[in-house]
Amino acid sequence: MADYILSIDQGTTSTRALLFDKSGSPMRVRQKELRQIFPKDGWVEHDAEEIWAATLEVCRGVLTSGTAAANIAAIGITNQRETTVLWDRATGK
Repeated sequence: MADYILSIDQGTTSTRALLFDKSGSPMRVRQKELRQIFPKDGWVEHDAEEIWAATLEVCRGVLTSGTAAANIAAIGITNQRETTVLWDRATGK
């Protein structure tokens, strides 16, 4: 039975996952800080693969014993607004 909601907060400085029960009470939280890259004054960049790895890590971290992915009813995602990710169509990277 799907009794949980998973929330993913992808921010500028960290990635966070929160697991809520069906009444909306928070059960578990995991957070992973992200490296900031400053190529020029006033610019900030992030490594898209680092963001993806952090997202997987924190989501797996809240899905501990007794809480499988099959128990997730919904996933909510909030992310950085001014972010662009480019990839190579041939390699997927």
